[in-house]
Amino acid sequence: MVLLLAALAGATWWWAIGRPVALPDAPSARIACVSYAPFRQAGETPLDANAYISPERIDADLRALSQRFDCVRTYSQGQGLSAVPGIAERYGMKVLLGIWLGGDAKANAQQVALGIATANKYPQVLRGVIVGNEVLLRGELSSAQLAGYLGQVRAAVHVPVTYADVWEFWLRHPELAGSVDYLTIHILPYWEDQPVPPERAVQHVAAVYAQVQQAFPGRRVMIGETGWPSAGRPRQAASASVVNEARYLREFLRYAATVHMPYNVIEAFDQPWKRAQEGTVGGYWGIFDVQARPKFAMQGPVTEEPRWWAGWLAGAGGAALFALVGAWRRRWHGGRGWSALALAGAASGCALAWQYRQMLYACRDGWEWAVSFAACALALFTALRLARWIAARLAGVAAPTAPPRWLRLGWLFGLAFYGLLLVVDGRYRDFPLGLFLLPCVGYALLGWLGDRRASTMPLLEERFLAPWLPLLAATVLVQEAGLTAVAWLWLGVNLLLAVPVLVDWWRARRLQAQQA
Repeated sequence: MVLLLAALAGATWWWAIGRPVALPDAPSARIACVSYAPFRQAGETPLDANAYISPERIDADLRALSQRFDCVRTYSQGQGLSAVPGIAERYGMKVLLGIWLGGDAKANAQQVALGIATANKYPQVLRGVIVGNEVLLRGELSSAQLAGYLGQVRAAVHVPVTYADVWEFWLRHPELAGSVDYLTIHILPYWEDQPVPPERAVQHVAAVYAQVQQAFPGRRVMIGETGWPSAGRPRQAASASVVNEARYLREFLRYAATVHMPYNVIEAFDQPWKRAQEGTVGGYWGIFDVQARPKFAMQGPVTEEPRWWAGWLAGAGGAALFALVGAWRRRWHGGRGWSALALAGAASGCALAWQYRQMLYACRDGWEWAVSFAACALALFTALRLARWIAARLAGVAAPTAPPRWLRLGWLFGLAFYGLLLVVDGRYRDFPLGLFLLPCVGYALLGWLGDRRASTMPLLEERFLAPWLPLLAATVLVQEAGLTAVAWLWLGVNLLLAVPVLVDWWRARRLQAQQA
């Protein structure tokens, strides 16, 4: 029954994410302004001082973006980005020119000099100059130092000057308001310290915008960044998905059109380099993917995974593989044994296809792909060994040798290690449920179907690790305020592996006490 439920759950999940979801239409496919960074090819990053984007690539990007956007926001100078205003003018676009500031005074001076020169060369193209982006949030400059840079740029250019940061930091540093021509705030409901679910996200934006306007009466306020990621880990009730990104942007555009607020959406293209700093989610804030393909339309239903049928194919392949191996090793054992192997294979196929889909978003290089494939191969091997054992037990015949104890110890260690990472640094980490699900279910079944009259004392290392699994998983659940369905599943997976070890430990101690 458990194997049947696991197989059905896997097939149902794949089917569900392939269903079109009806969403309200945006008032128009056109958007006022969008963050633009061209660093989307493999290995490209603005953190590389030697990186350079050719004018031809920028021209191709802006020519395409001009069909949907009236303006682009940049974040830095140099690396080819100083060409953006001239190219944008060619396509009738405006620019919010970014000057990047950090903790390096020499680099800041270079950025300011380049920004001033570009602003004075193309004043007719610029809507403003943004001096610094979230530098207070990162703690790299004080408000006094930032005010100095703002004053330097304001004295040298003839366009409005502003500073952009998360909205809370404007409230913490109201003294900066006198150093800018208008305020630029970032409101990202998914990234809030208290994440906001998509159904309440636009109301949150409206409330924050009103709060900042009230704190700075008479000052113009622009939303410099708002958006939603299409992939990555859920944060409490805020889930990163294509459907939620489409929903948020459509609803935000409807709201923005009614209040006529100035805004900029983050961002034009997915940025793979951000995954190194922010985990999977960092690379998937784009309206377009890295191939410049739109992720969704602004009207009509949206589908999370158009290739949902691939999960069913993986399940069918897993069922065939397990059945063939069972027949080859003579572990088929009639209808019940065959059914157990086939169902375990189907569940394994669906789960590992789920994991592979997560790897497509998360893996950044060949090394991460190699490690992930090795982990999936080990999970498949473990699931197959366990399925053969379960099939034999259900068929009422002598079971083959159970998987070696070091294998269970390895999964215990893996769960404990990753659980600890989720507790101390979980904001940027995914839940690898597809990897751990089948081994944990298999070991739980092995413990349930095993001989209850005798029990082998678990290894010392197993006895040490097992109690930590539910404790760490429960801590993650508390951090997620109990609102994340995946966190509940993570707790369940940890219990599936930990409880049989703890039960074996209790049985072995009781048996030892009886013999004494």
